[in-house]
Amino acid sequence: MLAAALIVIGAMLYYPTSRDEKAVLLVMVFTVLILELINSVMERFLDFLQPHEDPRVKKIKDLLSAIVLFVSLGATVIGLLIFWPHVFR
Repeated sequence: MLAAALIVIGAMLYYPTSRDEKAVLLVMVFTVLILELINSVMERFLDFLQPHEDPRVKKIKDLLSAIVLFVSLGATVIGLLIFWPHVFR
């Protein structure tokens, strides 16, 4: 995720994106990174609370990962909408 964030920031600086586009890109980058950190913390916390296999814990971890996945997909769509005109000009 960090590598993707750096690529997006680099592309944002390379292509002539507007101030609004830069703001949206940065919000999405930081949203994905923050959600990924929250996901990691929650997984470790759940492992601490329940060190043995538990299907309920697995379900919670899957849902946490799904949140990150959906936000990442949304960020990808927004990135494509912003960068598409600049790349294929």
